[in-house]
Amino acid sequence: MLQVLLTGLASGAIYGLVAMGFAVVFYVTRVINFAQGQLLMVAVMVAAAVASGGAPPLLAVLVGVLASGLIGVVTYFVAVRPVLAVQKIGFAWLVSTLAVALLIQSFAALIWGPTSRAFPALLVNTTVSIGSADVSLQELLAIGIALLAIAVFEVVRRRTLLGKLGMAIAEDQEMAEAIGANTRTAAIAAFAIGGVLAGIGGVLIGPLTYANPYLGNTYGINGFVALMIGGAERPVGAMVGGLLLGVLTQFASHYINSQAADWFPFVIVAFVLLLMPRGLFSIGAQLRRSKRIHQVAVEGAAP
Repeated sequence: MLQVLLTGLASGAIYGLVAMGFAVVFYVTRVINFAQGQLLMVAVMVAAAVASGGAPPLLAVLVGVLASGLIGVVTYFVAVRPVLAVQKIGFAWLVSTLAVALLIQSFAALIWGPTSRAFPALLVNTTVSIGSADVSLQELLAIGIALLAIAVFEVVRRRTLLGKLGMAIAEDQEMAEAIGANTRTAAIAAFAIGGVLAGIGGVLIGPLTYANPYLGNTYGINGFVALMIGGAERPVGAMVGGLLLGVLTQFASHYINSQAADWFPFVIVAFVLLLMPRGLFSIGAQLRRSKRIHQVAVEGAAP
């Protein structure tokens, strides 16, 4: 059971990083970037290509992550900003970001070919024993980075100017613009962070699989499912949703059948959407919002 749990947490960490990227973008812009899975693929393919050219693996990994962050920013300028400039209310960005996802995937297949290629091994060949479980250092690294991502996000959100700007825009974008907040800079930063998070997930999973132009489809879907589980308004909740999805899917694959990984995530998200349409962490967010509204009303009514 411990083996299944640790393996599930490791895969869930990747889903969580993708989901957290989804959520950071939505937190600031109220847009879901459906090219998020392809940003993960970009990091894997670029890192594999740089490493195959003779670069040190760690340098290749860094270049891959930076490439995914850069493509995330390009996605904002190409597929989101022009759409929001014309139609602030609506879902036209859904079509435009899906189009970018297909373009990124097609270009990757054109540049590197449709077949899989090797990724630098990194830590995957080094295993440690934890109780009755044998787990690779690569998997432990994935779990550790997932937890680190939660901590770093909360520190940035609460302690930095960028984080406070993001919180203000997430609360009320029009009010934030009225007091002079630079929403464009915040949106660019959100798409860059979303791309970097997906890229980190990519270089963590790359050594455990292969570099393939179509890799982003699976992780994009599972990342979106994790987002729905945790809640689109809570980046930390999205990460928790990813970890939970990984563990539950791994248990289903182990105790039901090996094909459960293909359909069990949709069973989970259907269950969550029926009971808590805004995710597992939506109740706390709604209570806090209601409390703030009540405080404002009381202060406004005071003589």
